[in-house]
Amino acid sequence: MSQRLDKLIGESVLAHSGDPCYWWEGQWHDGAELLRLTDACEKALIQAGFTEGQRLVVMMKNCPMIPALSLAVWRLGGAFCPLNVASGMTALLRTLDLIEPFGVLVSDSVKGEVGHVLQERGIPCAVCPPEGPLPPFQGNAVTPEPRDLAVIFATSGTTGLPKAVPLTHSNLIDNCLRTREAVSELVPGDVLLNVLPNFHSFGYTVSTVLPLTMNARMAIVPAFLPPQPAMKAILEAPVTVLFAVPAIFSYLIGAVKRGAFPREGLNRTKLLISGGDRLNPNLHEQALQLVGKDIMEGYGLTETSPVVAVNRSYATHRTGTVGPFIGGYEWHLRTREGRPTTEDEGVLWLRGASVTRGYFRAPELTAERFDGDWFDTGDYVRIEDGYIRILDRVTDIIIVGGFNVYPQEVENALAEHPDVQTAIVVGMPHPVSGEIAKAFVQLREGGTATERDLIKFAKERLAHFKVPRSVEFVNSFPLSGTGKILRRVLRQQAAKTDQ
Repeated sequence: MSQRLDKLIGESVLAHSGDPCYWWEGQWHDGAELLRLTDACEKALIQAGFTEGQRLVVMMKNCPMIPALSLAVWRLGGAFCPLNVASGMTALLRTLDLIEPFGVLVSDSVKGEVGHVLQERGIPCAVCPPEGPLPPFQGNAVTPEPRDLAVIFATSGTTGLPKAVPLTHSNLIDNCLRTREAVSELVPGDVLLNVLPNFHSFGYTVSTVLPLTMNARMAIVPAFLPPQPAMKAILEAPVTVLFAVPAIFSYLIGAVKRGAFPREGLNRTKLLISGGDRLNPNLHEQALQLVGKDIMEGYGLTETSPVVAVNRSYATHRTGTVGPFIGGYEWHLRTREGRPTTEDEGVLWLRGASVTRGYFRAPELTAERFDGDWFDTGDYVRIEDGYIRILDRVTDIIIVGGFNVYPQEVENALAEHPDVQTAIVVGMPHPVSGEIAKAFVQLREGGTATERDLIKFAKERLAHFKVPRSVEFVNSFPLSGTGKILRRVLRQQAAKTDQ
């Protein structure tokens, strides 16, 4: 029988039950407290009728009940399904219909948004306090799934419609152990900031599951906005390892620059590792200058539990790459048309113990992205001495007159301009060239660069077909629930503007 998370984590927490386990609202709680909370959740779920193979949906911000409910559900042979209430009711209901939940637990703040809709659908719903107890409720007996299913994440494709990614206990255990092996400076007793949303695999696996498997500690913060609780946790817990998305690092670096957050908060954090989206090239220089430490990058996907690669340490860090593969993966590159290639760049395909077997109850989606047990990441990459450089999502590559234009290359060139804070480049239809590049630019405070200035600047650094034909200035970018810039929304906005 394969190893299970509830057994692995339970043994680790029990062996160190007197040690600090999680920090919540300014106080440390030991492992024994987490186990007591888990026992209470397990008992309440049994009384609610939860049985092996059922799926519990949770729509709550980060809190002590997230790890406790996860462990309780796994003890009973079920699956934990964290969802983002902000994904929109249409997408949410589509996901719920697919997952077929036993019941839904929500925080008091979102009960009004979803309660009546769930009631109309006949889906049991209960309000769960962040520290418990789980209130009495009666769930639905639904079609069971295999007991090795641990978590189901909803993720968006290029269409913006959600699909469900099922991850097994073996997937998550492999990814946690391989990540820990790769990042050797991550050791028992470290304090990780648990602020990334639990409905995203990066936040859930790396900030919740990983520390629980290795006797590390987590400082739990409900969300990054407002930022004051997260900054307080970094300083007071204090946090030693910070896994975060670029938007969080951008805010923290900016806060240091403004004097709103002390430099020491990040300087004494031994590892700063970014994932979930491309890191703005400007942040490397700003981090080194303001906190004396660079931000390393990693790479992963929900379908891979999620970590695929990471820069291990500052001694081996290569800026601009997401580091080498962690252990356990086989990989090869293919052309955009799906043919094998011996070139050092192409579409990355993976297989390994961290990779999901396919999409939940969606064989047609699985057939689109899987070739046997090989998974198409959809990312066009270059491999340099074992280090991975993400060139772009295949769907984001712009084809200008038959030539590939990688948006990140254009964005990096524009970011070199002293007035540019962030640049995002998308492809727009063109009757002659097929597509052309359009840039959306957020200027630094006090920046005065014009569209003509930036196009001239780009012409001096890029081949003519890569230069943006237009530049639109913005104050902010549309973001996903995890802080990822939504390029498809920018393309839609540009299409409306250009009509």
